[in-house]
Amino acid sequence: MELTVLGVLEFASIALGIKALDEMVKVAPIQILEAKTMCPGKYLIVFTGDVASVEYSFNKGMETGQSHIIDYLLLPMVHPQVVAAIGKINKTDLWDAIGIIETLSVVSSIEAADIAAKKGGVSIVEIRLAIGFGGKSYVKMMGSLDEVQAAMESGVVLAKEKELLCMDVIIPQPHKEIKPFFM
Repeated sequence: MELTVLGVLEFASIALGIKALDEMVKVAPIQILEAKTMCPGKYLIVFTGDVASVEYSFNKGMETGQSHIIDYLLLPMVHPQVVAAIGKINKTDLWDAIGIIETLSVVSSIEAADIAAKKGGVSIVEIRLAIGFGGKSYVKMMGSLDEVQAAMESGVVLAKEKELLCMDVIIPQPHKEIKPFFM
């Protein structure tokens, strides 16, 4: 199955998040990428699948969560690097520059990663999803300095518009001693 649609729901209630998860998988066949509690007392569901299934499940989750939804995302045509980087570290040989976008929600981090990846030229190395970070999330990307700068500019815009940007940093020519912590 081609995974081209991504759905993300962040709930303010753990109990409602778990209830929504159950209802979402009952209404359509989706693949759950992440379903977990997060600091401070939130619940996260990240899922993918075919367009119709993701839309049905997304709508069911929104209906269940109602006013307890903190942030949400229904992303058609998600960049393949984004799905591959959620909660994982992807290896890359690129080591010219590192870009990091730190956000106050998981959704804004995933959106920033997708926009940055679509800008092109960078490798999305990791999207860390708010566990143990007080609800924050971040995306790390690597590539040439010019490509990282362009991707970062694109990725930061939406997080700033939503007032969910915590910090954005570019590290040109990172020292080789920090490489083991990025790979």
